[in-house]
Amino acid sequence: MAIYVIFENEIHDRAKYDEYKAAVPEYVARHGGEYLARDGAIEVPVGDWKPNRIVIFKWPSRAALEAFQADPDYQPWKKLRESVTTTKQLLVVEGLAENV
Repeated sequence: MAIYVIFENEIHDRAKYDEYKAAVPEYVARHGGEYLARDGAIEVPVGDWKPNRIVIFKWPSRAALEAFQADPDYQPWKKLRESVTTTKQLLVVEGLAENV
């Protein structure tokens, strides 16, 4: 079952984050993930959430997401991201079940 990862993050070092952003799509694709939204305009028509930046991924399965997160080649980039950003919100949402 597909899953979606939605997160809000705050960037503290734009230049270093741009390095991360350029390198990581290769690893996302390697594990079947795809970006659905990144760095687009955000509107909040209902509620009081005020995110500055949202990223949405689609993964074919939770196992694919876990494989990406554990990929040894990705680890240096993960450390870089963690050093230059703060994740403020993170959601993992299952897609539609096959029989729905």
